[in-house]
Amino acid sequence: MKRIKNAGKGRITEKIPRKLRNFWVSRLRHSCIYKYCYKSYWHYLFHNNKLNVSKKNLYFAARPNPGAGIGHQMANWIAGYWFAKKFEIKFAHIPFSSEKWEKFLGFYQDEKNVSELKKEGYKVVRVQKFDEDNEQEVSRIQNIITAYAGEKVVFLAEQDQFYHDQYGVCKDIQEKFYSAPCRKEDKLIYDNNNFNIAVHIRRGDIVQNLNEQNKNITMRFQGNAYFINALKMALDYCKDKESIHIYLFSQGDESEFVEFKEFQNVHFCLDMGAQESFLHMVYADALITSKSSFSYKPALLNRGIKFVPKDFWHGYPQSSDWIQLEEDGTIKNAF
Repeated sequence: MKRIKNAGKGRITEKIPRKLRNFWVSRLRHSCIYKYCYKSYWHYLFHNNKLNVSKKNLYFAARPNPGAGIGHQMANWIAGYWFAKKFEIKFAHIPFSSEKWEKFLGFYQDEKNVSELKKEGYKVVRVQKFDEDNEQEVSRIQNIITAYAGEKVVFLAEQDQFYHDQYGVCKDIQEKFYSAPCRKEDKLIYDNNNFNIAVHIRRGDIVQNLNEQNKNITMRFQGNAYFINALKMALDYCKDKESIHIYLFSQGDESEFVEFKEFQNVHFCLDMGAQESFLHMVYADALITSKSSFSYKPALLNRGIKFVPKDFWHGYPQSSDWIQLEEDGTIKNAF
């Protein structure tokens, strides 16, 4: 009991400074003094003459937000991985807050861990949050990195550093996921002889807070009508497939999704755990996502067809396996 109390106290101790940091960063982010709040920027001002010095011992990392869901955490990790490539330095892994998800995703494979690097004498240097589309801000980060050339440094992105086109790392994270040792333990309810369509309908937190005057909530809500239309689009697109089965992943009671009973071979997966639902979305032959990171991230790993909402806060590749739907779940120029 004492150990549990101490663990809870530790989490609170970590949470308070994290919230305080988020508070001041959000307040100062667009002010003229923001960049001066970072030691890394001051270092650059006094060490900006290292243009030809090797950067082989420099790493970039982003911490998966421990207070967020797995979709959000994956977005953080992916941002770190992407920007390490953009800045042409190596990537340093920071584990997900859940050991279960860390093992499940397998993203740790072939990557140096920040904790390991610290034991090897590397220092962690935080860099300011930047707008990936702002050339001046990106150039500033690049200059800061160059100013540390020749040293052993892990650059840590500010919490929730945004990266819009997360699909830029699809190939890499797919290789990691499908080669993870725990894939041998995966169990699916799908029949491989069928063409399996997964539908993710975001409910839970959205429904509970829908009456609040909160744009972040209302922008994420999509009614059943959207998914009925999306499913019709998917069935039309896949009409040449034999033995199609539909799996609906959501929360709530089956009576809340009675409209879907008009379709043949519908399976309601309303009590399935988060990780198991995620896995089934990854392995679906066709996946219909909602406005949710929890289905967008399986879509990045999915090697089948993806039907996705056009208006979303992350991007999609312009390829035939990503089909963007209008706000009503239809396609303007149907097949």
